[in-house]
Amino acid sequence: MKRMSFGERIRITKRGFGILRKYCPGLSEQKALYEFIHSLQPFITIWFSARIVDELTNHCRKDYIASYVICVITINFICIVFQNVLLHICNEKESQMWIWFEKVFSDKQMSLDYDDLEDVSIQKQRQEVEENLFMFGNGLAQLVWGTSVMVKVFVNIFVALLMSGTLFISKTGEKIVDHPIWIVAILGCITLCGFSNYKATRKENSLFMKWCDNSLWFNRTFMFFGHELYTNLERAKDVRIYRQDTLAIKKIEELEAWGKAEKKNSFHMAFFPSVAGFIVGLGNCACYLFVAIKAFLGAYGVGSVVQYVSVLTRLGDGIRDLMFMVSDNELYCAHLKKMYDYLDIPNHMYQGSLTVEKREDNEYYIEFRNVSFKYPRTENYVLRNVNLKFKIGEKLAVVGMNGSGKTTFIKLLCRLYDPTEGEILLNNVDIRKYDYKEYMSIFSVVFQDFKLFSFGLGQNVSASFHYNEELAKKCLEKAGFYGRLQSMKKGLETSIYKDLDEEGVEISGGEAQKIALARALYKNAPFIILDEPTAALDPIAEYEVYSKFNEIVQDKTAIYISHRLSSCRFCDVIAVFDGGQIVQRGVHDRLLQDTHGKYYELWNAQAQYYT
Repeated sequence: MKRMSFGERIRITKRGFGILRKYCPGLSEQKALYEFIHSLQPFITIWFSARIVDELTNHCRKDYIASYVICVITINFICIVFQNVLLHICNEKESQMWIWFEKVFSDKQMSLDYDDLEDVSIQKQRQEVEENLFMFGNGLAQLVWGTSVMVKVFVNIFVALLMSGTLFISKTGEKIVDHPIWIVAILGCITLCGFSNYKATRKENSLFMKWCDNSLWFNRTFMFFGHELYTNLERAKDVRIYRQDTLAIKKIEELEAWGKAEKKNSFHMAFFPSVAGFIVGLGNCACYLFVAIKAFLGAYGVGSVVQYVSVLTRLGDGIRDLMFMVSDNELYCAHLKKMYDYLDIPNHMYQGSLTVEKREDNEYYIEFRNVSFKYPRTENYVLRNVNLKFKIGEKLAVVGMNGSGKTTFIKLLCRLYDPTEGEILLNNVDIRKYDYKEYMSIFSVVFQDFKLFSFGLGQNVSASFHYNEELAKKCLEKAGFYGRLQSMKKGLETSIYKDLDEEGVEISGGEAQKIALARALYKNAPFIILDEPTAALDPIAEYEVYSKFNEIVQDKTAIYISHRLSSCRFCDVIAVFDGGQIVQRGVHDRLLQDTHGKYYELWNAQAQYYT
């Protein structure tokens, strides 16, 4: 584990507390207050106990004893009440903090440039940071728990020094025992115990870091072969038909063999703290012996013996905890630094600032001007010199073989990526100059791999918790889902899937596609993009969508991607992609007249199965 400077660790820790305040407000502060009361309470009991013992052995004044007893009971009662209230609040917040930690990553995911989102190395970086946090609690969770240790250290050391001060200034009459060197010796002994604990903790943490790195692979593999493979319904058919469970069992046996080999590492992790514990025990014996000798020589009474023995033990605990905290801070700072490396991935895509013009006549023009594109960290161009212009109200079909550049064309249009060369214009303005979020708002898209959520049907259509019921129903009717909607008892409030609601409904792939289409219509954006929108529909439902296509998209610009060329006949213009270029453009009948063209080739390749 690479050593960090003290200043760097302070900066990392300070930023970590800033993240906690933003995502888990009040948690650190309330844990600190709880630990302050919890750590201070034993010292109060120790002080009053010493006074009571002194009264019993010396003066035996009943009124003093009674007042001490009443005070200690009252103060302890108040402390316990406050602790219970704070503990309840802290436990509730701590149970929720894992959800808020998820939001730290989801917020970063939403702010990442799309090309970084698809970058495998960044995906792996995020996965490692998340697994470290959620499997082992490394990083932010350690910072939360470390708050308690920090307060405990402060109280134990500060209050113990105050309460043990008279131990060293009380005189016995024996010069040897009263010599100031004993102050240095006792405090040095306690510090030595703490330092041995620090070295042991550092060694243990070093082994733990190594174990964590190895365990990431172990846990990831075990979760997949021991859980995901069996419980994921999408895999269930293949697992049973091809008996993939036998493969999983073999893999789990390999993991068990690795776990047995790791037992040696576990022994080493336990060995060093045990040695440190033995040294601490010797240090405590030396402190107790010093207190006993001074008491025997008449420096103080029995009550003070109770006080000094207890506070010296607390002082030793405080110094050991301080050393542990310093060592543990180094460990979780290393994990926090990895998390910051991910959170600090910069945004390279220019966000723009221009407002997208709100035209009453809906006259929007999109133009691809000499656009070429290759994906980041690759050398091959996916699109080359694409030139295309279309305006609002046109129905454009994009066809071509797999890998011809159709999906990339849509990604560039939606500005998920920026062109490598050339420019894309909206009303003669480079789209990079528009405010990014505002530009995205003019598109409604149904991607082939769209997702629905386990919320209500109306919320899925509107992509919002609050929605216009009439508009949602109208959009579902246009998308061909109205018949199924009428059969749902709760109507738009019916939950999709059963993940969050036992009364939720399971829907087919075709029904899900209709809901996704209704969601695109509900947004009511000027441009609607449909990527294989009928792939999961049966022939009758597909025909219904085609026959009502003009009614569905109305005056919007529709860009329709499909492998089924027969479905493109209702579009105004068809753009044929091949090898990353637009090789043909025109209407269906005219394109078929070019018997040497790509469209004719694709059409006849499909038509032969129907003739």
